[in-house]
Amino acid sequence: MASSTDGWIRRQGFPDLAPDANLSRGPRERLIQALLGLCALVTVFTTLGIAAILIGESVAFFRQVSLAEFFGDTQWTPQFADKHFGIWPLLAGTLMITVIAALVAIPIGLAAAIYISQYAPDRVRRWLKPSLELLAGVPTVVYGYFALTFVTPLLQHVLPQMQVYNALSAGIVVGIMIIPMVASLSEDALRAVPRSLAEGAYALGATKYEVVLRVVVPAALSGIMASFILALSRAIGETMIVTLAAGATPKLTLNPLESIQTMTAYIVQVSLGDTPQGTVVYQSLFAVGLVLFVLTLGMNLLANRIILRFKESY
Repeated sequence: MASSTDGWIRRQGFPDLAPDANLSRGPRERLIQALLGLCALVTVFTTLGIAAILIGESVAFFRQVSLAEFFGDTQWTPQFADKHFGIWPLLAGTLMITVIAALVAIPIGLAAAIYISQYAPDRVRRWLKPSLELLAGVPTVVYGYFALTFVTPLLQHVLPQMQVYNALSAGIVVGIMIIPMVASLSEDALRAVPRSLAEGAYALGATKYEVVLRVVVPAALSGIMASFILALSRAIGETMIVTLAAGATPKLTLNPLESIQTMTAYIVQVSLGDTPQGTVVYQSLFAVGLVLFVLTLGMNLLANRIILRFKESY
């Protein structure tokens, strides 16, 4: 059909109107196409370069530290005289922060998205969504000091046993930080649902509440789930908040009131310049970075699978 249309256009004396005419003949268009393709390849090569550096340095690390010790030991003390390289304390701290952030961001972000897209009047929506998205522009170091100087003292009035550096306040503030991502992406997914679906439900006698929860939200489920996973990937990779508020004590614990250390916080600690290059301690940050890279990559791949699994075509 496309080839016959192109032929008809050219037979009528309008060759320049053919879809690919300018792309195949104009040197400027070919140059622009090549530049755009190069820009797309930059992201691919950047990702491959990061992976190559992490893998190369991690191989040198694993020549000195076995995989059995790395994944089997429950202590992480690379800067002590008695060195241990068990990743589980850092991994547990990272996952604890992520779980707390998810408990804060997912319900609040989804509720905000539902209100903005389904209930808010136009005049409210016009200022509410940009105001919510302003949270995404706040520097993370500001969030970190907010957690340390406001959230932690506030929680200590309720939980006196809470330490100054703890996972709970850091996780809550990380959750606050990713609320705009959950709300904005979920709101876009909800507004992309065709209005005809809701109108059909109203025609059958459904209430507003029933239409939203039983029609609109299930229809936008792929986009909503993708927003959850992408936001949690952002929480896993957060650095400054956990560095300032969660502490620097790698500890395998489930108590959020204690000081912990995440993988990103450890990378910051080793990267300050006091660790000589080429040592096993210096190489350990690449091994930790590789685990973090694989974890976030897996989260993003899972988000893509969920989008394809629950995608609705209208």
